[in-house]
Amino acid sequence: MDTEILRPTSPTDFERAAEIIRSGALVAFPTETVYGLGANGLDAAACARIYAAKGRPSDNPLILHIADHAMAHEVASDVPPTAAHLLTAFAPGPLTVILPKAAHIPDIVTGGLPTVGVRCPDHDVARRLIRAAGVPIAAPSANTSGRPSPTSAAMVYDDMAGRIPLILDGGSCRLGVESTIVDCTEKDTVTILRPGAVTREMIAAELPAVEVRMDAALAAADTAPRAPGMKYTHYAPRVPLTVYAGQGDAVTAALRAEFLQRTAAGERPAVIASNETLTALCGVVPAEHAYNCGARGNHSTLASCLYDALRHFDDMDVTSLLAEGTGAYGLGTAIMNRLRKASGGRVVHV
Repeated sequence: MDTEILRPTSPTDFERAAEIIRSGALVAFPTETVYGLGANGLDAAACARIYAAKGRPSDNPLILHIADHAMAHEVASDVPPTAAHLLTAFAPGPLTVILPKAAHIPDIVTGGLPTVGVRCPDHDVARRLIRAAGVPIAAPSANTSGRPSPTSAAMVYDDMAGRIPLILDGGSCRLGVESTIVDCTEKDTVTILRPGAVTREMIAAELPAVEVRMDAALAAADTAPRAPGMKYTHYAPRVPLTVYAGQGDAVTAALRAEFLQRTAAGERPAVIASNETLTALCGVVPAEHAYNCGARGNHSTLASCLYDALRHFDDMDVTSLLAEGTGAYGLGTAIMNRLRKASGGRVVHV
């Protein structure tokens, strides 16, 4: 199968992509978070092609992408007041709400669960595609399972060439980490199952009378996550990754010592870090073995380049990656969640 990259500019372009969706085939498309691998969310056979293209476990549910708030009522049997409030506050945007599923939603979309994840993306290309197709679009990230999510059409092509017919190119994704997933099926409580750009603090400010919890599995490695997909390896680069978390000077010292030790042992490590840390390591870490993630503590910049950083050294002669962590607050909670999973839990606190 040939895979085409198309930058859509006309209604004809969107209708062409929509027809592929309606025919049961797959289209990759941009959102503000990462690129999605889309299929007709009402067609079980089409959704099965997502799992096949990605090599995705069958119990890992798909998120239904909708063009507007009204579509939520078409895919859910109920939209509780807390969910309706959050959709009004944050959608279109990087928020997925878990709702009781409507009877006609295929079980393959929900991984056999009685609930469905629903999201309205904040990207014109995504919403125009959904409107043109006339159906909710089921979509996980458009990468092979376990790899870092793609934030550009080129990254999608690297993983999906020959597996899907079309990639819609909408440029680089603005946010760079996947949506926050919030379970809204319990009365007087919402639970964050996956952190993202809509933070716990933002949700709590919108729902002052509701308890806002973090899923226990986000803090405890031995606790089973409530979102089935969170139990799998994700975001992994091709070589082992170790993350160093702590104050700036301590992290810089730890990265310096580890880089020198591994280099002396004949390894070829690379470093993913802030501008401040890489400046301090100038003369120790060669420029070609360094990825600059911007100013230390700038979570927006770090999130937007995180998956590019994790893919950057894929085709280079590198044997391991050493990364600087960040503060686990606000958007940093999502960033550290992704780094923890990408490293298989190899996080060193210094």
